[in-house]
Amino acid sequence: MITGAVASIIYGEPRLTNDIDLVINMNSDDVDSFAGAFPIENFYCPPQEVVRLEIARSQRGHFNLIHHETGFKADIYASGQDELHHWGLKNRKPVDVEGEKFWLAPIEYVILRKLEYYREGESEKHLRDISGILAFSSNDIEFKMLEAQINKKTLQKEWKAAKNFKA
Repeated sequence: MITGAVASIIYGEPRLTNDIDLVINMNSDDVDSFAGAFPIENFYCPPQEVVRLEIARSQRGHFNLIHHETGFKADIYASGQDELHHWGLKNRKPVDVEGEKFWLAPIEYVILRKLEYYREGESEKHLRDISGILAFSSNDIEFKMLEAQINKKTLQKEWKAAKNFKA
């Protein structure tokens, strides 16, 4: 499913980004076909052993794909045992962009991850993204569920900062 900046652009305000963030649910039996989908002459794809190690992590498994010609990068996050990843994948929604169908992370997932990333690095881009989502898509947010998860993950301070963010 698509998440990160691209998802926040779809739910909120446009901004520049140089990559796409994807969450995948893949097991070791899928690695050969995954690598085969990205030919080495067109893409940087990590060695299959590295992909196997990353998808085997219980938390924070991650690797990149890079298109040689354009330099466009995909940050691939393995679902592992992350409850939020699993909830997001279960509740992803299809979107159509110029005739192509994609799976988009739920809006609450995007907000929660942006709050976590803000807590980790204090980059205001995450607050700006959440502010845009709130401005353009607040009617689509299940606030009861979101606030329960914010409390569970102790993200109240970050949530307050996001709601009060002024660009």
